[in-house]
Amino acid sequence: MIEVKNLTKDYGKVIGANDVSLVAKPGEITILLGSNGAGKSTTIKSIIGLLKFKGSIKICGFDNMSVEAKKRFGYIPETPVLYDLLTIQEHVDFIGNAYQIDNYQQIADKYLSLFKLMEKKKTIAKELSKGMRQKLSMILALMTKPQALLVDEPMMGLDPNSIQDTLQILSTLRDEGVSILMSTHIIDMVDDVWDHAIIMKQGHILADIERDELKNKSLKELYFELNGEDEEHEELN
Repeated sequence: MIEVKNLTKDYGKVIGANDVSLVAKPGEITILLGSNGAGKSTTIKSIIGLLKFKGSIKICGFDNMSVEAKKRFGYIPETPVLYDLLTIQEHVDFIGNAYQIDNYQQIADKYLSLFKLMEKKKTIAKELSKGMRQKLSMILALMTKPQALLVDEPMMGLDPNSIQDTLQILSTLRDEGVSILMSTHIIDMVDDVWDHAIIMKQGHILADIERDELKNKSLKELYFELNGEDEEHEELN
């Protein structure tokens, strides 16, 4: 579970998050929606420990900065953070040994095969395409078998087949009881997999809704209803 309570981040000239509370439950895909400046990035950076803030954040019941929380937490950033001169295999070895993962190669090979990277094991990161770098970033996070997973714009740079593979992986993890919090701009892409949605604007939560509460309205319709028609030209399509 990812649990944020009364998160407030004041940058001085602007409040990035204003008393934000949310929960990403086990066995659910929770999506975080909002335009630029809505507070999504502030919330994400606070969860992963990059910002000082007021309030509390717990991962699987542990303070988000604790070692116990980090053992149970996985993070897939929008922009992959890799070592340019390490090969794919060396990245796998590094994470496998750092987290002391039993049979880590077997786990990595499953995802490498799915993402068609098995033949690229000896390729250094700086020679990988944007999509391949994103796939490697996902593989490294999933190798740790996280109980709670934060995913920031996971589809950026991926081809259609890889997008479907990613959604299938996330759905499988959800079915295995993992708590998944996913930030995205593209509602249609996750329309078939989300369970819980949180819509933010100007540092506030406008809506916190389960799928079965929508009834006769689509999530996109709710989003634009709350944010105004002026945002229809953004990437939310």
